[in-house]
Amino acid sequence: MKNQTASSTKRLKHLTAHFFALNLGVSPQPMSIPTGQPSMSRYQEPCFRLPFLWSFQAVWILGMPLAVVCLPQNAIGDVYELRTYTTPEGKLEALHTRFRDHTIALFDKHGMKSVGYWVPSSPPKSKNTLIYVLKHKSREKAAESWKAFIADPVWQKAFQESRKEGPLLAKAPESVFMKATDYSPKTKNESGTGLPPSYELRIYKTHPGKLAALDARFRDHTVKLFTRHGITNVAYWHPLDEAGSKDTLIYIVRHNSKESASKSWSNFGKDPDWKKAAAASRADGPILRERPFSIYMKATDYSAIR
Repeated sequence: MKNQTASSTKRLKHLTAHFFALNLGVSPQPMSIPTGQPSMSRYQEPCFRLPFLWSFQAVWILGMPLAVVCLPQNAIGDVYELRTYTTPEGKLEALHTRFRDHTIALFDKHGMKSVGYWVPSSPPKSKNTLIYVLKHKSREKAAESWKAFIADPVWQKAFQESRKEGPLLAKAPESVFMKATDYSPKTKNESGTGLPPSYELRIYKTHPGKLAALDARFRDHTVKLFTRHGITNVAYWHPLDEAGSKDTLIYIVRHNSKESASKSWSNFGKDPDWKKAAAASRADGPILRERPFSIYMKATDYSAIR
């Protein structure tokens, strides 16, 4: 099983390198599925470098109807892929159009479920960045799906037509894989404010050996306290790859608005139950090795989750 996973990861890296060399206008290597160490283009392992936001994997799952965010327990083998695209100046709308009119339907055709599409809430990233999440049945299936997608004549036509005035990507995309934690919620209802909600991605990095303690604190205390203070739990994950799988928690929460988030976080931080739980969890030393990372996002008009 371990060798099979490594093999599928190599294939996926190879396919991604080829695909995104095309997006960047780079002449790609001839397509083939490597049997040993892949021979990459100039973008060696592009989907596992994350200079923009985070150096781990973060993805979540969603079911509808519109008023309900559904997060079912993962079937064995399911993985989620977070992808970040950065465009040249003035090209983000063209990228949105390609996704809206072509890409999403083709993802579905080739077995990749679109979970959600977002842009950061604040500039400069709000003007040049698309963040989206796909669901795959496994990493092996992800490699197969990407291969079929890239080879699809419908995609190739849409891709070429969208680039008549230049490439839509400024650099190779970033891609990471994750698995949901055992306390990631099944279903949560949106607050009925009538306003577009704000999504917040948060990343916690622990000291060595402290990830289990962090999980226990979230499982037993934090998730419930978030709800108490109007912070909706969307999903929680650990990276699948070696480095982040031992020290990283990535999660998404939803607020009624970006403005209401400040009040919610302030009330949460002052809650006596939170203070007690936090102190108890640090009895053997601090859990986090650095300040958490946070970014607010808003859903695109073609996202399943809004």
